Amino acid sequence: MKAYFIKEKDFNLFVQKMIESKKVIGPVAKKKKFVLAHLKNVADLRLDFDVTILPPKKEFFPTCQTLIKFDGNKFDSDVHPEEKILFGLHFYDIKGIDMTDHLFSENNSDCNYLANREKATIVGSNIQNVAPRAFWGTVGKDLKPKGHDAFLTKIKGGYVFQTLTNKGEVLTKFGTFGSASDDQVKEADRVNDSVMDQCPEKLQHSSNDIAKKVRSAFKKDEFWKSAAKDCFSCGSCNIVCPTCYCFDIQDKWNVDQKTGSRARYWDACLTKEFAEISMGEGKSENFREERGARFRHRIMRKAAYQNEKLGSPACVGCGRCSNACTADIADPVNVINKIMEEPA
Repeated sequence: MKAYFIKEKDFNLFVQKMIESKKVIGPVAKKKKFVLAHLKNVADLRLDFDVTILPPKKEFFPTCQTLIKFDGNKFDSDVHPEEKILFGLHFYDIKGIDMTDHLFSENNSDCNYLANREKATIVGSNIQNVAPRAFWGTVGKDLKPKGHDAFLTKIKGGYVFQTLTNKGEVLTKFGTFGSASDDQVKEADRVNDSVMDQCPEKLQHSSNDIAKKVRSAFKKDEFWKSAAKDCFSCGSCNIVCPTCYCFDIQDKWNVDQKTGSRARYWDACLTKEFAEISMGEGKSENFREERGARFRHRIMRKAAYQNEKLGSPACVGCGRCSNACTADIADPVNVINKIMEEPA
């Protein structure tokens, strides 16, 4: 790892040169919220954002992705990876990318996701403003982000730019960088450490203790029924989650009944039809028909089921689900803390 320093007066020119040479995706304002969008001008970049509406996984795993186009017995891939720079991601979203990298790589790896992922350069940025429902300071604390190529930290007078890979190193050619001093690196470390205690929401127990207690609550049907009684089954909490990766496959046939396309769409386990399967003869079976069962499944997936595989809960504490839930019941902190208070 190399540490550089760029003066504040030189920073905008650095970013603008990147924008002119590469496709750069970064946080921009959308009314009172923030989204990740293709940057056209450095003036649009908002490194002071708190959290984006959708997570960066959409750049590798789009909400709707045409996979193939077919014509009779012939078919061709419709996935066309392009080089891009994801600039200014917070560490919790990098952790989310690390998790989806793992989940899409294991067993039968997903070549469509990986093709897009491999073309990307990821630059992290320190958190300047904390989202109102964030709890990343107390979830999966032992798991550090690793999938980024460089990390940017705003300090007095400019930015410390730490490169972790060759992809990150290449970006320094766009700016006027000098070597960061030991004091500047230490200041950057202090800036990133100090924000960890600023989350408005907190989990009160370790990930291991939470996983055990959550699993033990599986059969407490009344608890889950009560927790989910106001759920609209809309799936908003799934759609904004950086670690959800379920999708639905649909084929579309053109009127000639010969040509068409196959696409995949983000799916959501909180919706009623997610767990519904065909039994033939016009019959169907839904193995998570009740709202409580679907609500339980989500919490189990986030807090317990994937811990051993990922080395952490499958939750990064971004707070997006809490913000997106109209009924205000999706917040994992509230649910988990209630479970931890339940008698064994």
